[in-house]
Amino acid sequence: MFLRRRQSQNLQENCSEEREAKVKELRAALGPLSGRNLKFCTDACLRRYLEARNWNVNKARKMLEETLKWRSAYKPEEIRWNEVAHEGETGKVSRANFHDLFGRTVLIMRPGKQNTSSGEGNVKHLVYLLENSILNLAEGQEQMSWLIDFTGWTMNTNITIKTIREIVYVLQNHYPERLAISILYNPPKFFESIWKVIKYFLDPKTAEKVKFVYTDDKNSVEFMKSLFDVENLPSEFGGKATLNYDHEEFSRLMAQDDVKTAKFWGFDEKPFQITKSRSQAEVALSSPAL
Repeated sequence: MFLRRRQSQNLQENCSEEREAKVKELRAALGPLSGRNLKFCTDACLRRYLEARNWNVNKARKMLEETLKWRSAYKPEEIRWNEVAHEGETGKVSRANFHDLFGRTVLIMRPGKQNTSSGEGNVKHLVYLLENSILNLAEGQEQMSWLIDFTGWTMNTNITIKTIREIVYVLQNHYPERLAISILYNPPKFFESIWKVIKYFLDPKTAEKVKFVYTDDKNSVEFMKSLFDVENLPSEFGGKATLNYDHEEFSRLMAQDDVKTAKFWGFDEKPFQITKSRSQAEVALSSPAL
């Protein structure tokens, strides 16, 4: 038994050494980097791209180079809340103020709160919140969790397949290995046909991270308890907390984070001043503060 344990340990060490060698090989293949590209391409980043391409250095290099081109053109780190705040007025996507039991940032999505038909606006809003969620990951944590509440969702509130494809493309190609799990909570029966279409665009590894959870299913209840503290979890997802979305308060939080983002990327930026909005909408700021 001792010999088997020792052999297993040696295999793990050899695998770790091989993977670190691939990280160095990928960095060399990328060539000299500077500015934002250098800051983006940490060893952890390179590992995520290698993992996404099954540790094939050439494929990971190609994927990462495409991301660097996309970031250079799209400039996701320069998007500020005031540019996308109108998309978030109903709280259709927001960052929760609690982590899951693994310390991962949680994004709450409520497709029933869809408030615009702009594909470009929806993608930009989500990209902003992805960047914000990454900024707020706990130390040593690389991934985030998504909670998707289908309350009030109908075919009339759905975004287009074209927009869904764009979101899937951006997530899979430019944020690889950032999603730990995506929980679809109480999706209606007719969502199954839509899921078949969405799944067609998903990488099999990404599709495996999507879990269907139902209130009246005992296994689902236990599954949620294995991932979240029920005291922090909103009642919409089987927890004991209250999900109150306050758009004005969430805007203040995002404005503060915009300053952190600017500092992280080396920008000199002053806080964006939030003015009192005329209307109150709902935001995921219900549980204990981060």
